[in-house]
Amino acid sequence: MEEERKYHIGFGRRDLGDDLPFAAVLCGDPARTRRIATAFPGVELIRPLSENRGLASFLVRIPGGRKIVCVTSGMGAPSLSIVANELAALGLSRMIRVGTTGSIQDPVRAGSVIITRAALCAQGASLDIAPPEYPAAADPFLTMALVQAARELKVDWHMGVTASVDTFFEGQERTLTSANPYLLRRLQGITEEYRRLNILNFEMECGTLLKMSGVYGFAAGCVCAVIDDRTTGECIDLSLKERAEADAIGVALKALEDMDAGCP
Repeated sequence: MEEERKYHIGFGRRDLGDDLPFAAVLCGDPARTRRIATAFPGVELIRPLSENRGLASFLVRIPGGRKIVCVTSGMGAPSLSIVANELAALGLSRMIRVGTTGSIQDPVRAGSVIITRAALCAQGASLDIAPPEYPAAADPFLTMALVQAARELKVDWHMGVTASVDTFFEGQERTLTSANPYLLRRLQGITEEYRRLNILNFEMECGTLLKMSGVYGFAAGCVCAVIDDRTTGECIDLSLKERAEADAIGVALKALEDMDAGCP
């Protein structure tokens, strides 16, 4: 069974070569995965791995010579949980989510990046991994490597707690851009409530990934490009998206390049 290609991601242990990749970089958007593998400075494409179910995946070499996999995880925690499970089954011991996010704090503006140290996990998928009170905490070694990389690259970065939710519109209290402007009572005012809890941002995957890392025994981290400033509105700032994504990608790759191979 170990030699077979995994049903969802479409590749197996043999496809990764004689030595396991140092880490996996997970992107919700296949275009972002492809950008890392084929168009990001300093990254060498070794070979495409799969396009199964639209989950574009590539084996690449990053600056410094380390081999990693870039894998599409899809939108939302249920999809990510499948991908992370199959990667863990192949033996991948480190995973970094590189995503996009909306800020809910005044000092955190669109165009910056957020490094998650822990998540408020309001996700149904995570309940199949561990109970609600189980911590969704990022690996400290990966997190500090991301922070150091952001400092060295001189990007506008922030570190803190992320709210991971299941829905893009309702769970993030979007009423102006949603087809349905009416929210359940428990969601009305949720953004201000999270803001008062010093939560930095909304996104839809990392809480489940971080819970999985604790239960399954791999290291996980998260860095996201801020493309939506929710303190001023609900619209994504496309003019800043490409640059912010490039900064988030650069931080993740630099962290993996510089990490001590002996770190857990």
